[in-house]
Amino acid sequence: MVKVIASSVRKGNVLELDGHLCTVISAESFFPGKGTPTTQIDMRRISDGTKMTQRYKTTEQVERAYVEDRDFTYLYQDGEQYVFMNPETYDQIPVDKDVIGDAAPYLQENMKVSLSVFEDKAVAIELPQRVTLEVVETEPVTKGQTASSSYKPAILSNGVRSAVPPHVGIGTRVVVMTADGSYVERAKD
Repeated sequence: MVKVIASSVRKGNVLELDGHLCTVISAESFFPGKGTPTTQIDMRRISDGTKMTQRYKTTEQVERAYVEDRDFTYLYQDGEQYVFMNPETYDQIPVDKDVIGDAAPYLQENMKVSLSVFEDKAVAIELPQRVTLEVVETEPVTKGQTASSSYKPAILSNGVRSAVPPHVGIGTRVVVMTADGSYVERAKD
């Protein structure tokens, strides 16, 4: 275990709290004009999936568990589990739905991901920052609105709702951020 200051904790890190390993869901630092800067960390306990929130002074020490980040390739979903393969050894590793969480809709066959492994068990996943998807449902293209900075709702091929520019129509492939599903650009393929 390594001690780190609370403000350096990031999403996907694994912390030890009261003898339990917890995966960080989000970490946000607050710097008020007066008073002590604090860091709020939302985490999920790995053993039972319980979510919890802790608030620390930004300079306070927290225990960061030593996990190994390894590259894996996503293969397929098998019921409640997702199966990944180590590209070097071809070993397959099943990962529970709770570990995948909000990342599930963005997983695509043969996608390269980084899994945080602790004692041969995956405890966190990190996807590529961007993914290319197809727009399957949106309002029709409106003439004269191309210069407007307004966005319209769209449903992507993975079922996620996003907001796209007015010129994007059904069937258009777009690049979105995996963190929040926000539109980046039209796909160049």
